[in-house]
Amino acid sequence: MDLKYLQTFRTIVETGSFTSAAEKLNYTQSTITFQIKQLEQELSVQLFEKLGRKMVLTKAGENLIPYVDEVMRSLDKLRSFESNLSQCRGDLHIGVGETLLCYKVPAILKEFHRQAPNARLFLRSMNCYDIRNELCSGMLDLGLLYEDIGGFDDNLTAYSFGKHQLALVAAPKAAKICPDFTTSNKSIALPFIINEPRCVFRLIFEEYLRQKSIVLDHTIELWSVATIKNLVLNEVGFSFLPKFTVADELSKHELVEIPTDMPQPQISAVVAHHKNKWLSPLMQCFIELCQKAAADFEAEGNK
Repeated sequence: MDLKYLQTFRTIVETGSFTSAAEKLNYTQSTITFQIKQLEQELSVQLFEKLGRKMVLTKAGENLIPYVDEVMRSLDKLRSFESNLSQCRGDLHIGVGETLLCYKVPAILKEFHRQAPNARLFLRSMNCYDIRNELCSGMLDLGLLYEDIGGFDDNLTAYSFGKHQLALVAAPKAAKICPDFTTSNKSIALPFIINEPRCVFRLIFEEYLRQKSIVLDHTIELWSVATIKNLVLNEVGFSFLPKFTVADELSKHELVEIPTDMPQPQISAVVAHHKNKWLSPLMQCFIELCQKAAADFEAEGNK
């Protein structure tokens, strides 16, 4: 049996369609169809059936999934069999929250590549909810995300990546326009500049606004934390961000922190993987580097 057929089968399950699997594996759709037919002939079962315009798993296809997963895990072990980490070859797929990727992960990546120069690291900047979902589905090996998203289910194992303070910030002149975020039942004339609606710290701050009955003039939604900071620095509006993203600007008085009634607002970061995922030497190395970094974060915070 060709292992490529099993990989193709699992990719169809993960992505939800033959077309998406073809795009992910860089195959033509006819190749995907041929491989599945070959697999069905070898197993003497039908794995997919057409319902309407969709191809869905048969009962036999559903029953095959755990067996394919076991083969894929064993294959990962074989690929990472080298005892010397510097000789390890393999791919590591990691989803990372954008603020963590920009400010907390680069030093970890540098050390990881020093210790495992032959590894291939595939990074994706992602929303924390999407990271959690793709960890649960097995599409990611590891995720670096904020756990303040309503928790994880029992399928994930998480390790602390530090607790980080949050801060409401604006340029000094802009802060004078909206200095009061503690009085209830008021309107704020300056726009709120923040990530998309499912951004974790945005959700935390908007819940605070609801509790205080504070109404914003409007919200500017952006993906890039660098762009958000640039607009805030140029007095366009204010933002609510992990304090480590604006630490330099606060120390230079280019930004100022606006007081709120939130008791020491903070957010918890974790590195996580599926509980059934075999921890390859590469995954173990990356997790250990994250744990060391978390200890360094804590030491810095206690100074």
